[in-house]
Amino acid sequence: MTLYPIEAGNFKLDGGAMFGVVPKSLWTRTNPADNNNMIDMAARCLLIEDGDRLILIDTGMGDKQSDKFFSYYYQWGNHSLDNSLRQHGFHRDDVTDVFMTHLHFDHCGGSIQWNRDRTGYQPAFKNAHFWTNKEHWQWAVEPNAREKASFLKENILPMQQSGQLKFIERGTEKFLENSELGFGILFVDGHTDKQMIPYIPYKGKTLVFAADLLPTAGHIPLPYVMGYDTRPLLTLDEKAAFLQEATDKEYLLFLEHDPHNEVISLQHTEKGVRLQDSNSFDELFN
Repeated sequence: MTLYPIEAGNFKLDGGAMFGVVPKSLWTRTNPADNNNMIDMAARCLLIEDGDRLILIDTGMGDKQSDKFFSYYYQWGNHSLDNSLRQHGFHRDDVTDVFMTHLHFDHCGGSIQWNRDRTGYQPAFKNAHFWTNKEHWQWAVEPNAREKASFLKENILPMQQSGQLKFIERGTEKFLENSELGFGILFVDGHTDKQMIPYIPYKGKTLVFAADLLPTAGHIPLPYVMGYDTRPLLTLDEKAAFLQEATDKEYLLFLEHDPHNEVISLQHTEKGVRLQDSNSFDELFN
């Protein structure tokens, strides 16, 4: 098995929304804001190569939305999913499986693209299955008012219409359970219902794709919970248990949204769990 970080693009989000009730004077110590109160964000995906399977975890925003839509997110930098795949010797047609932690637009938007004449939508990975779970799918296609702007029908419904959509059974707790490639899944419900967090054994370590359970290293302290979370008190409990386990078992955390910290480790301190080290993926594994 070989893993590759895939940079699908950088953008900005409102820092207050990203840190909820935490005062700006505190969160700007780790996540400085610009004059518009926006902080830097990444859309960092993970590619897993093993034999004839090529699994991509999350796909970023994609590029099919309108200029007005993208103007809200201040895209910056030169990263793109296609260029990042190409740098590792792959094309999107090589991908056999797309595992989506959840169906918010910044995690699954790159899964669907315009068709050639821009009259409709088609899968951006024509040879891949798209994996989610039934509970989260239902949550996304019948969204609550709070999350409706994050669940875009054009990102979601074409997966089902293509016949490429697959569901992971909630009780299995593992993706590709009968395969040596299979990896563990933690289901969490604070950010959105049935978000899936992959636990991947790799080179003697456990690498956890943290998704929106821990979007940046600045979110390690327990009260630092996103305003986007639908159940923030549940996030507190889920994050506390996760950070305790990750520290005790020396997991490495792969951060999807932190443009400056790619893989981190944690330590226990008098103030609780805190950052221990931050490294690039290549520093740790290559």
